[in-house]
Amino acid sequence: MLKNVANAVLFQIGWLTCVMGGNSLWLLLALAVLVIHLRWVSSWAAEGRLVLSIVIVGTALDSVLRALGVFEFSDESPLIPLWLMLLWALLATTLRHCLQWSARPWWLASALGAVGGALSYYAGGRLAGVQFPYGEWPTLIGIGVLWALVFPLLHAMARRLAR
Repeated sequence: MLKNVANAVLFQIGWLTCVMGGNSLWLLLALAVLVIHLRWVSSWAAEGRLVLSIVIVGTALDSVLRALGVFEFSDESPLIPLWLMLLWALLATTLRHCLQWSARPWWLASALGAVGGALSYYAGGRLAGVQFPYGEWPTLIGIGVLWALVFPLLHAMARRLAR
């Protein structure tokens, strides 16, 4: 129980650091949060493959959305910014810990993904200065629908990579 609370607190610290700090030295704090999780809450041996897999999937997903014009960042890279990649790594740390309760039944993960995903992108977009060229509401509704599908799949990845 204490490790789940620590995981939730670490994730929130990391999320805020990534979103507020962007691609700055503040990312070192977010990276430290990830290291603390892997040293105290879990381990690289237990979750390394999950973290790397989620970062790859998340980077691909958000980079496609970026290429489709759903997000607009200040840089010109075809990939999402480093801070957002690190955010995917931090999200991966929650799947077997503080958010494990949302894995089953699948519709619970779907509902949490729809609401939490849209709210996270909304707040993150506001704080990080990310633009939504198709408009805020259409983008957030689309993200909510997408995350209703993605979050159960992330939980499935966490289960599969635990074996």
